Amino acid sequence: MNEEIARQQIEQMKNEAMSKILTKDALERLGRIRTANTQLAAQVELYLLQVYQTGKIIEKITDEKLKDVLKTLSEPKREFNMRRK
Repeated sequence: MNEEIARQQIEQMKNEAMSKILTKDALERLGRIRTANTQLAAQVELYLLQVYQTGKIIEKITDEKLKDVLKTLSEPKREFNMRRK
């Protein structure tokens, strides 16, 4: 029971922080992403919270900036294989 209350409080704090960080349009987009892909939404939220805590966010993140963040986080990581001859 206590774990559930703690989880709800953390979720509420995260939602409050997101409303401070994101514009209304960006917040709506993040909500749609959360519905479609919870893992990506969690990754975006974690990234935004970390940037916010370091003080690098000066103004609210717009929908366009959120799209850029999504592109950056969604890019597949390239692997390089080196062969010796």
